[in-house]
Amino acid sequence: MKSFPLNLKRILKKLKKEKNAIILAHFYTRMEVRKIADFVGDSLSLCRKAVNSKADVIVFAGVHFMAESASIISPEKSVLLPIPDAGCPMADMVSVEALRKEKEKHPDAAVVCYVNSSAAVKAESDICCTSSNAVNVVNSIENREIIFTPDKNLGAFVSLHTDKKIHLWPGFCHVHENIGEEDIKELKNLHPEAELLAHPECRPEVLSFADHILSTSGIVKEAGKSGATEFIIGTEKEIVRNLKRKYPDKKFYPVSKKAVCYNMKKVSLESVLNSLRNMEYEVQVPEDVRLKAKKALGRMLAVGGT
Repeated sequence: MKSFPLNLKRILKKLKKEKNAIILAHFYTRMEVRKIADFVGDSLSLCRKAVNSKADVIVFAGVHFMAESASIISPEKSVLLPIPDAGCPMADMVSVEALRKEKEKHPDAAVVCYVNSSAAVKAESDICCTSSNAVNVVNSIENREIIFTPDKNLGAFVSLHTDKKIHLWPGFCHVHENIGEEDIKELKNLHPEAELLAHPECRPEVLSFADHILSTSGIVKEAGKSGATEFIIGTEKEIVRNLKRKYPDKKFYPVSKKAVCYNMKKVSLESVLNSLRNMEYEVQVPEDVRLKAKKALGRMLAVGGT
């Protein structure tokens, strides 16, 4: 990995001060990007940070739906996405038209929409959720039926922790869907004392091996407080680098070398700098869509989660 040029760091610091800007980065972005971020987190913590920030400009080092969410809840701020085509394949697996048809099939169901979705789909939903608060969100709703979109694996995990009827959307995260049972068995044989910390976007058969099923931030917290000294990390492999730096006395093993979110990796130091310098690329949501989506996100934030 290339080192961070000091002159770039000085330029960024100067630009942030001039424009009253803040840089938010997801856990899955490159280490060089996370190092210059003002805050690093998962979808829920970044969403909260965007709400509470007093910055006029938010540079979102992540993917499109994250920047959209920040713009939805903070329309008075300029939200910039350094790489405009950094998308989320799972978010593309649900459309407004398809969701409306599903709602017609289940008129008594509430729609719980994973935050990994477009603003338009959020606007068509009753409430959003993240991987860390999905169970709490579903159980907070009066409806006995739930349409859970777009992640079938997260929805299946939630269904184990509620007595509500869950209608699963057939979407998935390709990073977690590609983690297989054989990956787990191989690592368990190599490291029998290691705890498996797995993200709920993983397939059910993978989660059946997990010692703890947690969001990305939950994985980081659990690794710190656990008495175990070895961990198999069942999510995007970038988090392992973060954990090794944060807890150098413990050992961490990525569940698969193929567990890579290429869209997150598109964000570079240069793209963050250019984004702030040129005020590009601003993400905006049509007002009619934004107001509806804001209700769904606001309900999610009111439920909370860890």
